[in-house]
Amino acid sequence: MMNLTQLTNPIPVGVLGFGGLGQAAARILAPKQEMIWVAAADKKGYAYDARGLNPDTCITTYQAQGSLGYLEAGGTLSNNSISDLISQADVEGYFLALPNLPNTFMASVVKEIIQSGWRGVLVDALKRTSAVEQMLQLRDSLQAAGITYMTGCGATPGLLTAAAALAAQSYAEIHSVKITFGVGIANWEAYRATIREDIAHIPGYSVEKAVAMSDAEVEALLDKTNGILALENMEHADDIMLELAGICPRDRVTVGGVVDTRNPKKPLSTNVQITGRTFEGKISTHTFTLGDETSMAANVCGPAFGYLKAGIALNQRGIYGLFTAAEIMPQFVK
Repeated sequence: MMNLTQLTNPIPVGVLGFGGLGQAAARILAPKQEMIWVAAADKKGYAYDARGLNPDTCITTYQAQGSLGYLEAGGTLSNNSISDLISQADVEGYFLALPNLPNTFMASVVKEIIQSGWRGVLVDALKRTSAVEQMLQLRDSLQAAGITYMTGCGATPGLLTAAAALAAQSYAEIHSVKITFGVGIANWEAYRATIREDIAHIPGYSVEKAVAMSDAEVEALLDKTNGILALENMEHADDIMLELAGICPRDRVTVGGVVDTRNPKKPLSTNVQITGRTFEGKISTHTFTLGDETSMAANVCGPAFGYLKAGIALNQRGIYGLFTAAEIMPQFVK
């Protein structure tokens, strides 16, 4: 089997969802030599061009007219944009940059893709434990469909989960995994769905309540907090992913952080701390910290495409089914 690093033709990939995260994914893919961005879908339409899509043109069209379907070259308006795109586009892998609102949405999209007969690689950046549990229920169906699915492959869960799994090798027993994140966003409206998912973690809120909030109600909440969302003991899929990988029981994993919706600068550094006992009986802590200059988009989309590349390597070997970021390491995409 040919190694991906030996391929001369770039891998055609697509992005499902074209909000803030989907647009960032398009920007990240633009300079890549090993992948070419050829397809994208939003609620109202999709765009496909086997020669490659232009991020600037696509983003301008989306922001001005509300859908990639209005793109002059390659755009198509559709009420079933994801299924229509998948049935027509020659794509080896998709990054699902979709808001999981309600909490069953992503699983419903994946079921639709399974039923379409498409074969290839799918990657998500799901955050909630319950959302990943829904994906686990689809493991056999994904395998039977010839789909290699990589779940929880953003920043956290994702990059930090993988770092925890790697750092755990120093220990005979893991006592705790503590993930703390800081996110700075200059304009919350660019990441409406992501902010709503974060609001759903605040005491007194739920996914259903966050979905039902109008933009004005979100603005009012952010005005009360001066744009800051402080989140503690979140329902975050790092726990189930590390448990599945045999690192530690999920109750030893905690996730929390601060999101500043009015300032691009991170309010605090993002890190994961892995504390455990070595075989000599020593208690120690490994800390892996992300650079403050890296944005949420870079830390989510970069790893997602690294996992997409790893998933394609598995898929080419006939390995299908569902895998998490704690089980498989991403591969750098040049």
